[in-house]
Amino acid sequence: MRLEELKPAAGATKKSKRVGRGVGSGSGKTAGKGHKGQKARSGGVKGAGFEGGQMPLQRRIPKRGFTNIFRKEYSIVNLQDLEKMAGTDPITPEVLMQNGLIKDMKTGVKVLGNGELKAKLTVRAHKFSKSAVDKIQAAGGKAEVI
Repeated sequence: MRLEELKPAAGATKKSKRVGRGVGSGSGKTAGKGHKGQKARSGGVKGAGFEGGQMPLQRRIPKRGFTNIFRKEYSIVNLQDLEKMAGTDPITPEVLMQNGLIKDMKTGVKVLGNGELKAKLTVRAHKFSKSAVDKIQAAGGKAEVI
């Protein structure tokens, strides 16, 4: 089998309907748009949310709050996840990414104190919660802010 011999499975593709190609085709003359009216005109179908000139719902409802464009979003790692990585030292964001504990770095990595930590670890992250720092130090490890 060669690349040029490949073709889709039977019934997988369908020819597009050719409209406006004469009365005998079954979809000629008005090309399936009927007679006159807004939907028969070129560019006549209005967008989603259009209510015939009435003020659309998304503009009638009052807006609240705002989005802070300078917001910092951190990837979160808990101590119970770090416990599984005992023996890896130091634990950095790159190591966490390689082991699949975080998918992407976002603004940085924040370590939270959920779970128990028995292993002595050096953890390097952008932020730590107070409970996480306490538990890491209680286990004899170090919490280093990058």
